[in-house]
Amino acid sequence: MEALVHEPREKSPEIKAPSNGAVKTMKALVYHGPGKKAWEDKPKPTITKPTDAIVKILKTTICGTDLHIMKGDVPAVIDGRIIGHEGVGVVEEVGGAVSNFKKGDHVIISCITSCGKCEYCKKGMYSHCEDGGWILGHLIDGTQAEYVRIPHADNSLYPIPTGADEEALVMLSDILPTGFECGVLNGQVKPGDTIAIVGSGPIGIAALLTSQFYSPAEIIMVDMDENRLNVAKTFGATQIINSAHENTVEKIKGLTNGKGVDVAIEAVGVPATFELCQEIIAPGGHIANIGVHGKSVTLHLETLWSQNVTITTRLVDTVTTPLLLKTVQSKKLQPKKLITHHFRLDQVMDAYETFGNAAKEKALKVILTAN
Repeated sequence: MEALVHEPREKSPEIKAPSNGAVKTMKALVYHGPGKKAWEDKPKPTITKPTDAIVKILKTTICGTDLHIMKGDVPAVIDGRIIGHEGVGVVEEVGGAVSNFKKGDHVIISCITSCGKCEYCKKGMYSHCEDGGWILGHLIDGTQAEYVRIPHADNSLYPIPTGADEEALVMLSDILPTGFECGVLNGQVKPGDTIAIVGSGPIGIAALLTSQFYSPAEIIMVDMDENRLNVAKTFGATQIINSAHENTVEKIKGLTNGKGVDVAIEAVGVPATFELCQEIIAPGGHIANIGVHGKSVTLHLETLWSQNVTITTRLVDTVTTPLLLKTVQSKKLQPKKLITHHFRLDQVMDAYETFGNAAKEKALKVILTAN
């Protein structure tokens, strides 16, 4: 998930007792400024537009973008915002204009909200929806809570097939379509390609898993975390490079007869990793950026101008979610392997501690299950 800069859209409401004395509240993880968060009471969301749905959260997770938010890297997230943009749940209530879902339906919550009608949605660019995009846990309250309001529910939820592993389907909210769309599709991975994925975290491994749809000849994973590299090996990486201990450029040049890779996928979001992608790309190759970049990077056009190299950026659109759901159902894609830790939803503070210390805890994705 890549962060966008927006003005705050929805203020976080205060809890007020209705006239009948009943206070409808829920528990949620709330952001209170850089380094400050709390598991506290918030108003249970209500239908505000006829296209809304209220979803009771069954399972959710934590994204690397949530860690960026907690550090204060996403200024559009205001004090009082409920965090989170991934999850599966059961529909509690729908607005009068919602036709695809009803109370009791089990659904995947997309990290991207899309109206389906605006100019960008009609282009398949749901991430730039004029009344949506990445707003959950960003500009409106998100999914690390007992309930969440989903705008444009007909286009922003996906039905869960009967008997499906709902825990595994949490990975379809964000990381699998992000790795696939921003990395594999933008990188134009083809049969026989040699590809390098720089960053072996959840997003990098999602790119690793989905790149195998196209039968690349070599998949080189680069990271500084030995555990994550070893996990990547079990998921199909043909080569692993620990950049903390090896000269990555020399190693990749050696593996490719001095040419470099056909596709370099940047899945970290720091200047050093984007620079590395520029150094290892072969003439005619594709650099596909996934990472969230909070700082400027150097573009080496003095080297790349004549190399026929394509550089792409993208915020996930989630247009491939139906396709990916089919591959999960057919067992060709097994995202449950990405899950390393389980917590109850009310243990979310502990879950953040674990996910925030991923190398020490050997964490990839954590699952939070409603009590």
